[in-house]
Amino acid sequence: MSTARTAGNRSVEASGSGELGPALRVTRIVLITLGLAGLAWGAYVLFDSVKPARIPGIALWMGAAIVLHDGVISPLVFFCGILLRRAGHRISGTVILVVQGAIVVGSVMSLIVVPLLIAQSRGTGNPTVLPLDYGVNFAVFWAAVAVVTAAVSFGLYARGRRRLR
Repeated sequence: MSTARTAGNRSVEASGSGELGPALRVTRIVLITLGLAGLAWGAYVLFDSVKPARIPGIALWMGAAIVLHDGVISPLVFFCGILLRRAGHRISGTVILVVQGAIVVGSVMSLIVVPLLIAQSRGTGNPTVLPLDYGVNFAVFWAAVAVVTAAVSFGLYARGRRRLR
């Protein structure tokens, strides 16, 4: 048997066979059960409240969201982290996390707003459906994300420099 370290710095006996401890096994079972229950509830609400003709469009949107997440957002955050880590010890891990968090927040907002921009560019029969200037608001949002990220990153960098003195 080998000894493995956990987050609490306690020793845990772990067999080399890949077996889980009883607490971890119970935790996984509970989380998987809750996840499956959430999926079942979501499916029930979807089929109960959405017209059947709209379900293929929803499935397409969900599929596109998965592709965008796995094909664009995750690699962007991953490679951003790699590039920032290559900057050496000049950039702390906390600053890297702030930048990655900003990318995630901005990307999620993009997933929400881009369909509105597309719908607005196509036009609607009712002008009250999409009444705002989503393009300008979206640009302002990204500018605010950039400014807040830069300010927080600079503050963390300055605090780290003061501690080194």
